[in-house]
Amino acid sequence: MPPGTGDVQLSVSQNIPITGAVIVSTPQDIALLDAHKGAEMFRKVHVPVLGLVQNMSVFQCPKCKHETHIFGADGVRDLAKTLGLDVLGDIPLHVNIRETCDAGQPIVISQPQSDMRFCPFLCSSAPLSPTKQQEGVSDLQITVQ
Repeated sequence: MPPGTGDVQLSVSQNIPITGAVIVSTPQDIALLDAHKGAEMFRKVHVPVLGLVQNMSVFQCPKCKHETHIFGADGVRDLAKTLGLDVLGDIPLHVNIRETCDAGQPIVISQPQSDMRFCPFLCSSAPLSPTKQQEGVSDLQITVQ
C-alpha cells in the first residue's frame, strides 16, 4: 500500500485478510514518521508487522565504489529499535534496480546472481527473529510470480 494511515489503508487492513505486513521506508525523518504511523496502524488492527526494509539505503559510485548515505544512514534501524522490530534488509539506490523495475523484471528475478541481491527475503524466505516466533508468526515465505 502507499504510505499513510488514511481511510483506504485502514479499510484494506480491516476488511481484507492480511497475515503480515512489511514496512518499507526511506531513511529520511518525514518518511520515518509515516512508517511509524503505519506500523502502529497495523498493530491496532491486529496485523503482525514482520519487520522493516530500508529503501534507498546507500548510493555506491559506479566508478570508485565509494558509498554515500544520501538520505541518512540508520533511520530505519533506529525506528526498528523503537518499535521492537527487525530490519529485514536494505535496498540500495542503484541504477540497475530502477532499470529492471521499469522494464517489469525486478532485479531479483532478472539478475538473481547480481551484486544487488540486497534483500534475501524478496527471493524466497527468511527466518524471523525469536520475538516474532514467540508471537506465533512463522518464517516469512514470499512467492514471486
